[in-house]
Amino acid sequence: MRILLVEDEPTLRAQLRTGLTEAGYAVDEADNGQDALFLGDTEAFDVVILDLGLPVLDGLSVLKRWRESGRVMPVLILTARDNWHDKVAGIDAGADDYLSKPFHMEELLARLRALIRRASGLASPLLQCGPLSLDTRSGRVTLDGQLITLTSHEYKVLAYLMHRPGSVVSRTELTEHIYAQDFDRDSNTIEVFVGRLRKKLPPALIETVRGLGYRLVPPA
Repeated sequence: MRILLVEDEPTLRAQLRTGLTEAGYAVDEADNGQDALFLGDTEAFDVVILDLGLPVLDGLSVLKRWRESGRVMPVLILTARDNWHDKVAGIDAGADDYLSKPFHMEELLARLRALIRRASGLASPLLQCGPLSLDTRSGRVTLDGQLITLTSHEYKVLAYLMHRPGSVVSRTELTEHIYAQDFDRDSNTIEVFVGRLRKKLPPALIETVRGLGYRLVPPA
């Protein structure tokens, strides 16, 4: 899953980037509102962490412009402004959640997982597809109760597919959502990761839809 992190304080931004990367997210960053607006308008993100007190263009204006232009990615506001007026303004502008500084990284990660699940129409942190289970809290993947060991990229591909059960996902979409913008992207590597996953999972679980992409389907 891919996150846009918008925070102008360098030390906090670095700490957040480290925590998010360790949690398995691909992270893009912006330290001002103008760059954040551009990235949100031109790139595909699964969730955005947005500070309000930004230089050049404030976070609330960025959020309003995204929503006015039809951008629907979940947005979590992260800010030192903790009075109820600011929270109401943020939510009315289109925010999906609000977390005040200081905060615990574990709580931020839990809120992000919940936002990503809700955006996919999922309620439980335990994702299921037939005998396959993926726990978004721990990152554990099991098949018939037996733990499966995956590389980080195999996990990212599988997690994205499991958040969209039954939906066809193109190689381009997968590439956009498992790599950050500055990564040397190659959609051909998706085939490699899918091939490796098929060796560890029931072969029919990941279906190839010719000319379109891949679809996760439970066994008949």
